[in-house]
Amino acid sequence: MYRILVVEDDAVIAEQIGKYLEKWGYEVETVRDFADVMGQFAACEPQLVLMDIGLPFYNGYYWCAEIRKVSQVPIIFISSASDNMNVVMAVNMGGDDFVVKPFDLEILQAKIQALLRRAYAFTSPGTVLEYRGILLNMTDMSLSICQKPQSCRIELTKNEFRILQTLFEAAGGVVSRDMLMKRLWDDECFVDDNTLTVNINRLRNRLTEIGLCDLIQTKKGVGYKLF
Repeated sequence: MYRILVVEDDAVIAEQIGKYLEKWGYEVETVRDFADVMGQFAACEPQLVLMDIGLPFYNGYYWCAEIRKVSQVPIIFISSASDNMNVVMAVNMGGDDFVVKPFDLEILQAKIQALLRRAYAFTSPGTVLEYRGILLNMTDMSLSICQKPQSCRIELTKNEFRILQTLFEAAGGVVSRDMLMKRLWDDECFVDDNTLTVNINRLRNRLTEIGLCDLIQTKKGVGYKLF
């Protein structure tokens, strides 16, 4: 049974979400003390977090950043602040998806189900993909450079891993934006196209840390490929 932590200060919405998800077999806990979200996160040990943006004391971006310091648990933002700035901010802070209020509970559940499936059931144990001396470890979602020191290794987020996995599997061929969006988000019709660009740019910044600044190349109007 998956545990879901709901960080939502509107008691009515939180209760509606909780009752609906429990019918689908999820174990749901709702934050009560918004000054100590991390304490309740640690006690709950959830497999997914639903995070509102406007909260008492500190906003959802702050708590998302705090969670990302200790965990890569999937985080879905739920908010009525649906402008592009807030969507981009949510992704940049480490969010995995964004659902706009008011939302259909069926759509929310579908997003949760898809994200849990991708987060906990998509790797093949013991598999390593290699491209020009660069190793993508499928077991621990890390990227390293063959025969280079440990400092040339980074741990990837789920979206970063999926992007690289798709590009590695293409063996240097071009991967379309549509294909990447389908690999990252099963229900891509609900995802803004700009979200993929933000994820790619964030991954490129991570790759620069280990000297792979040109690994991902853009093929204008088509998609992306490995250099």
